[in-house]
Amino acid sequence: MLKHIMLIVMTAFFLGGGPSPMSSSHSGELSQSKLTHDVTYYYKRQTKRVVAKCMPTKLLKILGHIRKETGVRPILTSGHRKHGRKKSMHRHCKAADIRVPGVSDKRLVRIARSAPGIGGVGRYCNGIIHVDVGSRREWKHC
Repeated sequence: MLKHIMLIVMTAFFLGGGPSPMSSSHSGELSQSKLTHDVTYYYKRQTKRVVAKCMPTKLLKILGHIRKETGVRPILTSGHRKHGRKKSMHRHCKAADIRVPGVSDKRLVRIARSAPGIGGVGRYCNGIIHVDVGSRREWKHC
């Protein structure tokens, strides 16, 4: 039943019939109370092996901001990683590596920088952009 209702709501939204799952119906601002982990809105996993269910609301809002600004749902290439560098935000499920088809790396970085609550923004040569909710910083690995 809940899935059926969500399908109706999302269909109405995509056809122009209502606000996104992230916006309040009055102001258009992000609403904490209405924010749910609706992966159909915030991102699409590149593969089923990408772990993302643990992402905090703050990170989902960043991904939602990117979707809103680009008009394209980000593709999540990496989320939570159990292994890796000890200080990696991915180990704490507070980071996402994404790509957005049809959007240049430079534009995506500009949009990510403007997201409320953004911490780190990294750019890799392969077109993948890293976003996280840690301290404010930037890097480019090419």
